[in-house]
Amino acid sequence: MSLFDPGFCNEEELRQAGFKSTGTNVKIDRGCTIIGAENISIADNVRIDGFCTLIATGGYLDIGSYVHIGAHCHMLASGGISIGDFVSISQGAKIYSRSDDYSGGYLNGPMVPEEYTGTVDAAVSIGRHALIGSNTVVLPGTEVSSGTSVGAQSLVLRDLEPWSVYAGCPAKKLKDRAREDLLKHEESMRERGLYVGRRDD
Repeated sequence: MSLFDPGFCNEEELRQAGFKSTGTNVKIDRGCTIIGAENISIADNVRIDGFCTLIATGGYLDIGSYVHIGAHCHMLASGGISIGDFVSISQGAKIYSRSDDYSGGYLNGPMVPEEYTGTVDAAVSIGRHALIGSNTVVLPGTEVSSGTSVGAQSLVLRDLEPWSVYAGCPAKKLKDRAREDLLKHEESMRERGLYVGRRDD
């Protein structure tokens, strides 16, 4: 570990952090901010890079196996966020399961008493083999279905179809996404005992 590289937490540090559960080969950069660790479940072979912020007070954050969360990502899991196996979330992506009311009918901000705010909590689901591009924003109550990729700097406002490629603000479907090779690789890992999760629907 060098002066400018804080490195990843070791197993003892992860145990002391108080997560709901952690699997094997979990790598979390020491530069992350994590609030509500008791509501966060992390499966096997997960890497969370530096300067990520994970907030799970009052909700839950469930992270599957073989997941990578790039640097500077933000996850507000007050309404619940689930991330499937083999998901990759690129640098700077933001996933929100809570949002303020922007209509002007309520006061806004975390320091305002709750009875004066119109915050909405709605779970977000990121399906298996999904890709979330750099600086993409995913809003509450949406599902990025299994196998779907979302291009950089997109805005996800609604549920996305499975095995599709989306991009834009708001995100629009561009084409179908290939799945055969991905699932072959997954099956190979299963045969070698590297992966024991469920098969794709």
